[in-house]
Amino acid sequence: MSNSDTMTNRWTRFQNRLYARLSQRRKAFIGFVTEPEPRTVGSFARGRQLVAGNLLFAGYLVEAEDTGLWDVTAPSTGFDNERHGFAWLDDLAAVGDMRAREKAQRWVWGWIDTHGRGQGPGWAPDLTGRRVMRWINHAAFLLRGMDDKQTAVFFRALAQQTWFLSKRWSAATPGLPRFEALAGLVQAGLALKGLEQMADPALRALGRECERQIDAQGGISTRNPEELLEVFTLLSWTSAALSDQGRGTPGAQADAIKRMAPTLRSLRHSDGALARFHGGGRGVEGRLDQALAQSGVRPQNATGLAMGFARLYAARTSVIVDASVPPKGAASYNAHASTLAFEVTSGRRPLIVNCGSGESFGTEWRRAGRATPSHTTLCLDGYSSARLAPAGNGGEREALVDAPEDVPTDFEDAFEGARFMVGHDGYTKVFGLTHARTFELRFDGRELTGEDILLTATDKAKRQFDRALDASGLNGVGFDIRFHLHPDVDAAIDLGGAAVSMALKSGEIWVFRHDGVGKLSVEPSVYLEKGRLKPRATKQIVLSGRAMEYATRIRWTLSKAQDTAYAVRDLHRDEPEFD
Repeated sequence: MSNSDTMTNRWTRFQNRLYARLSQRRKAFIGFVTEPEPRTVGSFARGRQLVAGNLLFAGYLVEAEDTGLWDVTAPSTGFDNERHGFAWLDDLAAVGDMRAREKAQRWVWGWIDTHGRGQGPGWAPDLTGRRVMRWINHAAFLLRGMDDKQTAVFFRALAQQTWFLSKRWSAATPGLPRFEALAGLVQAGLALKGLEQMADPALRALGRECERQIDAQGGISTRNPEELLEVFTLLSWTSAALSDQGRGTPGAQADAIKRMAPTLRSLRHSDGALARFHGGGRGVEGRLDQALAQSGVRPQNATGLAMGFARLYAARTSVIVDASVPPKGAASYNAHASTLAFEVTSGRRPLIVNCGSGESFGTEWRRAGRATPSHTTLCLDGYSSARLAPAGNGGEREALVDAPEDVPTDFEDAFEGARFMVGHDGYTKVFGLTHARTFELRFDGRELTGEDILLTATDKAKRQFDRALDASGLNGVGFDIRFHLHPDVDAAIDLGGAAVSMALKSGEIWVFRHDGVGKLSVEPSVYLEKGRLKPRATKQIVLSGRAMEYATRIRWTLSKAQDTAYAVRDLHRDEPEFD
């Protein structure tokens, strides 16, 4: 980390501490303008685990049945951020019984006793915004049974944090953290008596951030679908809070919501979950549907790419492809080398996936999850289509460099369905080869035909490929085409090694076949999922071969078995897991 970056970070932390302590001079206020309505959806299963004393934050499990939340030593910064952000309050409220409420009250007033006077890492603008929204959302749940003195302590702490946000929101990193800080400030200003004057300046700032951060296509620079959902949710909650006060949504914010809604619909699989790309997960269950419903934006037929992703859909089979250049610069700190990777979901069941973000499992898993082999795409000679390099501002942050710069795309109608063609030049510099993919999804959703092509597009590329071929001792440039499977998929080699059959919990059987150009194998893989203690074991189908010519073509199909019914009644219920 450079000296200037170190000084900037120290100055930011100092300013946060200073204003956190100055906030203690704020007077308490009487109460709420109107009784707040809970807007957040929590997990009943996670809430039950919290009541039992099992604290699972950022991939770490701490058993603290008899220990207060704020007495636990945080095993990581991520753990600390999650407990200070109070999103777990959604889960306790989802349980909603007396034990859950008593634990929530003990932890909220415990935070006030331990950190309320301006101490600790929780006084960062984004965490404060997140925390304030949860306290307001669940105020009725938290204040039930509390006496006047305890209620006054709660309102005083809310007033102090709101004032802190009014002074420090601009110090939050542009993007989701700043939206969290501003949304918390707006909602507090609208909800709390005596603080109304804070809402309008924050609304104007929120409008400016919408214009800067949400592009014309309703996307964000990180290209992280889950992060887009979080921003969209914050804007929808803010609009709902304005509506509760009989106020309309400012134009810039309303326009951003209108742009984002169709993009999010395009990033949603047939099971309602988001495609997992660039550090994002499937999204909190129910949050996308709730946010889309609250937004009031009607569904419309989307065409072209959505935030750089292509979507093919037919008869409850969804295919989502990363079809654009990766994020650049600071926006790429969580981005993946996933160009041309895709996912497939059939009905309620994910079939083909990417490994996902390993961020909650430590630095090595985080780096592994960002590499091309962790995605359902072609990898040349073990190389990723983009490299990771230190971001230059210290810490563990790494940016994507040497990434694809040209990713041409084309949609067209096919004889029996829809066709999408895409390519990238991420391997041209080293190997002289361009990777192109064609996807064709049949109208009945029962077959996805794919073709991967490695070709030399120019004379210069041919010379580079000749050099790579010479370096290999004329053995060719090795390639692996990976198809990562969801952990619930039961896969086995079939037809004497010529195919792989895949059974879904719905009872559907899918079959993978190929043209014989590559060698077929089924190998171990992992599924990296937030909210779990360790990666889940799964499998991947791999087609391996060597590129010997200026053009190499590999064809494959994913199709439902003939005896799989056209309409499957998927009655299997997934029990929530905690491992």
